[in-house]
Amino acid sequence: MLSKDKFVVVEVLKKAVFGRVVLKRIRRYVKLKSIILWFFSVIIMVEFRIENTDGKARAGVLRCGERIVRTPAFFPVATAGAVKGITPEVLRRCGVSGILVNAYHLARRPGLDVIKQAGGIHRFSGWDGFIITDSGGYQVMSLGENVKVYDEGVYFRSPFDGSEEFVTPKDSIMWQETIGADVIMAFDECVGYPVDEERARRAVERTIRWAEECKKAHKSEQALFGITQGSVFENLRRRCAESLVGIGFDGYAIGGVSVGEPVTESHRIVHYDCGVLPENKPRYLMGVGSLREILEAVNAGVDIFDSVLPTRNGRTGQIFTLEGRLRILAKEFRFDNNPPERGCDCYLCVNFTRAYLRHLFVSGDILGPVLATLHNIRFLERFIEKIREAIAEKRLSSLRQIYLSQ
Repeated sequence: MLSKDKFVVVEVLKKAVFGRVVLKRIRRYVKLKSIILWFFSVIIMVEFRIENTDGKARAGVLRCGERIVRTPAFFPVATAGAVKGITPEVLRRCGVSGILVNAYHLARRPGLDVIKQAGGIHRFSGWDGFIITDSGGYQVMSLGENVKVYDEGVYFRSPFDGSEEFVTPKDSIMWQETIGADVIMAFDECVGYPVDEERARRAVERTIRWAEECKKAHKSEQALFGITQGSVFENLRRRCAESLVGIGFDGYAIGGVSVGEPVTESHRIVHYDCGVLPENKPRYLMGVGSLREILEAVNAGVDIFDSVLPTRNGRTGQIFTLEGRLRILAKEFRFDNNPPERGCDCYLCVNFTRAYLRHLFVSGDILGPVLATLHNIRFLERFIEKIREAIAEKRLSSLRQIYLSQ
């Protein structure tokens, strides 16, 4: 027989051993659960889930592998792998979930070999959030005389060293797969405005042909989006959109917008394309960053936006506010001790005044453009957050009235 004291010791030991066994099982369960979740995140590489709607507007989640972005979303442009003047940590604090980088420019500088040896664009740039690469199609238009377009591809003359290179749709996909973004884009031919219908038709046929070649060349697990073209011609835009849907992509971008056309034409194009593109796929409007244009596009059913507007305007002293843009160099702000925008929670508005920001710009101090850019990015991210909330609460029309009346 065990004495009372020995019995107590034995019981304590039993409980300790049992506790260790239970703890070990719990740890195994948690580890197994993590492995299962990771496994399914790899197997299901691209998922788009609509969680709330308000009319045609949608709020949801886009997941590519382990990275997630809530939509509608706005991505600042980081052409060369960096949002000018803003560190990745500051971007995160501003609420940014993703950025857009440019495959053509990164392939030229620093070069694909440099990015590849670094382990891809996320590690190279220090940005662990969502990344989209532009295919280089926009440069077909923007580089002007430095470009010659053929059915098989495009001759580019480098703006850096004058060297020439022939780029095919397959090359564009290879660039983007090497860069390692989460979403890559099909190579397309973007034409400016105004343009005659026959010229726009040729661009559409090339865009469709190149999209087919991109789909065949696509071997990675990255999401691949097609891009619609067709200028302002509805018959061409339908032809392009329906052909891309027939090829089958993970998502669709609305291209050929904000290339010089009137605002009313932009709105019509966006609404038209959204009516043709599938509802269960993400829609991405390239190159749009003003409040009115974002609101109009969200109302039509667009999910993702990118634009140079907040960064480019910030560098020139244009500050986004709900009352319009402040041109901070104006003399009226010399003695203005108010924050650049009342109620804004960004680092600039919490810590500095309009007068101080103006002083930085007048003095040519680099801190001025950095702070202005930071504010503009946070301003747009706050705006997008309000849009997501409004869609969830089915009051987007009220939000539109508030912003459009200002």
